[in-house]
Formats: sequence, structure tokens, C-alpha cells
Amino acid sequence: MPRTFKPHQKSQKLKFHNFFNPIEEAIIGMTTLSSRGNRPLQMTFQDHLKALVYFHLEEHHSAQHLLQVLEEDDFARNEIAPKDGIKKSSFSEATNSRGLEQFMYIFENLQAQASHVLPRQNPELGHLIAIDGSLIDATLSMHWADYRKNSKKAKVHVGFDLNQSIPRKVFLSDGNGAERPFVGKILSDDDTGVTDRGYQCHKRFDQWQRKGKKFICRIKATTQKAVIEKKEVHPDSIVFFDAIVLLGTPGVNQTEKPLRLVGYEVENVKYWIATNRLDLSSEQIAAAYKLRWNIENFFAWWKRHLKVYHLIARSKHGLMVQILAGLITYLLLAMYCHQNYNEKVSIKRVRELRIQIQNELRCVGSAYQTYLDRKNQVKQSSYAKT
Repeated sequence: MPRTFKPHQKSQKLKFHNFFNPIEEAIIGMTTLSSRGNRPLQMTFQDHLKALVYFHLEEHHSAQHLLQVLEEDDFARNEIAPKDGIKKSSFSEATNSRGLEQFMYIFENLQAQASHVLPRQNPELGHLIAIDGSLIDATLSMHWADYRKNSKKAKVHVGFDLNQSIPRKVFLSDGNGAERPFVGKILSDDDTGVTDRGYQCHKRFDQWQRKGKKFICRIKATTQKAVIEKKEVHPDSIVFFDAIVLLGTPGVNQTEKPLRLVGYEVENVKYWIATNRLDLSSEQIAAAYKLRWNIENFFAWWKRHLKVYHLIARSKHGLMVQILAGLITYLLLAMYCHQNYNEKVSIKRVRELRIQIQNELRCVGSAYQTYLDRKNQVKQSSYAKT
């Protein structure tokens, strides 16, 4: 079936293609995905990526739901699906066994592209990266996703850029996977990791300082503190404590290297923040930690509106492909919302995009039907003359 009113013209002006357009730049230099045998690929990488972005954008609930839409929906069949369609076995094989290198390449390049497009908030605080993990409910057949007896879960570890509100790095482990080791993998030299109490480890604090890693980490209020140097605190500030300290019990788990400890209170809740950022004021340390909540909002929004955790794969490879596709979709949305509305990602703008795609489909479908009717009239007229 031709895709527009004029079959020889490509429908590049459709909203989905404008939304998807940054991929064209991100894909430059990518290693081409090739078939492992003599049989040609039933689905190219570009087709696969487009299908998974469409899966997240349109809130499909399963792979079967997506494949049915790709077969029966006019827009999806003509603009998203491979030319000859795609079978369930081919889609499953593509998701579970190939393309991971290419998806990671696109994610990294798209993230770099977004970092040049999106404004940077709170630059005076430095480059802040919130680090956290999120559990994904798995099926019992996912044997690699260890968690508890009769329960399977995977865990995604994300580094989230708090200055630009976009994901920076991602790793996947089983549900029992420790979170602290991923801090070193996620942080670059100029980054400051912002973490909650689950990342408190005095041995890690020493390691991070030796490696030059900067961090802002909430710690338990009951942690022992040996004050080395106390700093002055303004009486009208939310900050009630600021000092250079050693943390932990001497001879047991006390830090070898001194660090800074800031205490502040908000709505009758006291927060204790350990950090090696000596260049910031105590109020700025408090402000930087408050921004950590943005990664919680990201996880909640990502799960709810892009259906990222509705599994379409059971293998670790396939789940990572799905997660990367979800992150790629979020990056595309971040650039789309900024360039078109000068706003951050919101469900309002996502819904508008979905409606615009459907409206364009109706317009294209109506114009194409008119084209067919006129063509048929000319054909019938020519038959009548002969």
C-alpha cells in the first residue's frame, strides 16, 4: 500500500518521523547489524528500534499487542513495521539475541545529542548525577533474575543527570545485585554522585575519595561522628550542623579519610549528608541533595507512562534491549518537548503527540482514499471509451 496521497513521495513530514528524526544523527558511525547466517534479517535494526520506540510511545501492554498493531493498524503497518511485516518468532529472536551493541550505541549518542540541546539547571552546583536502582518484576522462568524464593526480580541501575533531567548511564543486574559498586561505573571525573542512605558505606567513601570521585550521600542519623573541625552555621538557615568529621566506630568501620558532614532540617525531618564537596556552601549541599528526588520522579513517570516494565522479553539480553529502547524514547521526548514547547517532559505533551499522530493518520488515510477513488474513476472512464 502506498504511504501517502502521492505514492512516490515519502511521508517525512508526519509527526512521528519528526519526533524520531534525532535518531538519524545518532546512528552515524554505528556498526551495521548483519545476519549471522545465510538467511537475511527479517527485521533490520532500524525497523526494530522504530517498533520498540512506538511500543513505549503508544503504551502497548505486550509484544503480542504491539505485533497485532503492526499488522492491523494502517499507520503502524505502513510507517513502523518492516515492509514485509514481522512474525512473532522473528521479533522475539531480534529482541532476545541481537542488537544490544547497537541499542547502547544509539542511547549513548542520543544522550550526548540531548546534552547539547537541553538547558543546564543549577550550574553553580556542578554536574550532579543521581544514582539509584529500581526493581523490575520478573517471571519465574527468568532464572537469572535471582531475588527471593518463589520470586524473581531484575534491577536496573541508572545514573540520572539532575542538571538536565535525562538518563546518563544504565546497567542491569538480578534483583539481589548490590547497588554501591555501580557508583564508580556511572560517575565520570567531573560528576558528583547524589545518593540516598542505601549507598552509605564508609569503606566506599574512602575508596571514592582515593579515586577522586565526588559524592553527596545521605547517611543514617545514628552514625557515629568524630568532629575534627566545626564550621559556623547561620542561625536562620535550615542547616544546623556543618563540620569536617570521621564517620563510624573507631577500630570497626571508621573512615580513614575525613569528609564533610552537613545536617539540615525540613518539615521536622533531619537530614545528614556526607560529602567531599568543600567548595559548596552548606545550603548548596542541602539544595543538591533535595534534587535527588528527581530520579524518583523519573522512575515513576517512566514506569507509568511509557510502560517500560511491561516485559516483552525474558532473557537478560532482551530485557536490556527493552530498557534501552525505553530510555531512548525518553530522550527523544525530552528533546521534542524542549524544541517544540520549551518545557520538560510531561504526559500532557506526550498525549498531544499521540493525538497528532492519529490525526495525521486520518488525514493521510482520507487523502489516499480520495486518490484511489479518482484513479478508479479515470480507469472506468478509459474502459468506457474503448
